[in-house]
Amino acid sequence: MHIKIVAQLGTSSVAAVTTGHRVFFLVQAIFMGLSVASTAMVARAWGAQQPQQAEMVAWTSLILSVILAALISIPVVLFPASIAGLFGLDAETTQLAASFIFYLGFFTVVQTATMMLSTALRAIGDVITPLWFLLCSTVLNIVFAYLLALGIGPFPKLGVAGLALGGSIAGLLVTCAFIAFWWRGKFAIKPVKQLRIDRRVARQLISIGAPAITEQAIVQLSFLVFFAIIALYGTEAYAAYGIGISLVSFSIVIGFGFGIATATIVGQQLGAGNPDMAIAATWRSLRMAVAAMATLSLISALYARELAQFMIDDPLVVDLTVVFIYMIAVSMPLMACEFTLAGALRGAGDTRFPLIATFCGIILGRLIPASIFASLGFSIYWIFGVMVIDYSTKATLLAYRFRSKKWLHIKL
Repeated sequence: MHIKIVAQLGTSSVAAVTTGHRVFFLVQAIFMGLSVASTAMVARAWGAQQPQQAEMVAWTSLILSVILAALISIPVVLFPASIAGLFGLDAETTQLAASFIFYLGFFTVVQTATMMLSTALRAIGDVITPLWFLLCSTVLNIVFAYLLALGIGPFPKLGVAGLALGGSIAGLLVTCAFIAFWWRGKFAIKPVKQLRIDRRVARQLISIGAPAITEQAIVQLSFLVFFAIIALYGTEAYAAYGIGISLVSFSIVIGFGFGIATATIVGQQLGAGNPDMAIAATWRSLRMAVAAMATLSLISALYARELAQFMIDDPLVVDLTVVFIYMIAVSMPLMACEFTLAGALRGAGDTRFPLIATFCGIILGRLIPASIFASLGFSIYWIFGVMVIDYSTKATLLAYRFRSKKWLHIKL
């Protein structure tokens, strides 16, 4: 909805928000890696009937992530213009992106705390509680962002900066409520309430999480490079890519959901000593994920132009967005395979092979072909098309690893 709100302010504002989101995802890469490790360890401990160990893992991962978030947010807040300038956009778009990045940097710690607490709850099988808090956060995010971006009623019109500020304020309010409920013991997994961390658990989190952190860093840095390549084709192409990503984000979130669910079930079953159940659960999740995302890809393709026109009224941007939606629709079933199989491997603690698959897909399958096509003067359609190569490569490699069953024998 951020893109939809800001589309009323022009193509440059859309491109600025797209840039800001990409920087934010890069900052969050480290915490995504820690959340992968936390999911594997919490699920294993919970499946092995060791709730106190699960709570210590959750507590340690939360403290580590908050400390790291505070450190990482410093350069984001101090040098937003320099960061935005890396994308090679025009001066107006760069300035708008810098304002968006600045306000997001202030609330990095808040977003990280919510992520790690949600991870712990999902790892023990409680997916409803994080869903409710996410729903509240989303609604407040849209309301506050709309009011501050467009200056509705007594609120000032802050444009792109207001979008980031409003969304961040909403996240702060929900996170405070989330932590308050947890601190008062309202959830199945309890806070440890000690000013210390378990060093052994911290070492395990870093050991398991390091490949996942590296993987996410590669993904987000590669996306930054990919965005820079798209920016060579103009602001319209850049905005179309951002709008396209926003339109298919619902489908991607569903894929992430299957990945998280698979990781949780696999971790719990392996912790309980049931490897056959872990394999069966993965196959079942894979079938459901492919069916769901294939259906959504078909719907997206059929209504591509209507979706694009709903987001923006620039004819050129609409045409480019439609082509992007077609390309991503072809990729969605492959993305379902990636999310589910990678989730199974990560739930077992195998975070190294997904790193290899990601590197091969995004570097060899996306960036190198895109760079070659751009240097040869090919159209933007060829750049969008390399996404299919990327997801095909990752899905094939992950399927190979899963069928080898080597991930079943990893010890945490």
